[in-house]
Amino acid sequence: MTPSWRKPVGMLAILVLIGVWCLLVVSLSRFVGGWHPLLQAAFYLIAGIAWIWILPMRRMLAWMETGKFR
Repeated sequence: MTPSWRKPVGMLAILVLIGVWCLLVVSLSRFVGGWHPLLQAAFYLIAGIAWIWILPMRRMLAWMETGKFR
């Protein structure tokens, strides 16, 4: 049984995706810093959890395991 190349490639893609997303969110901190603290908390909660983990990672992990995005 040979190891799949999809897992290391998928892990690197996940790390790159997280890094790019962090840079984008950090670049918005200049604007978000002037908001009310509760709005800031909501923004960072949504930006940190919903986008990175729920939306693209589900398909990426499925591809790493099966080779299909569905």
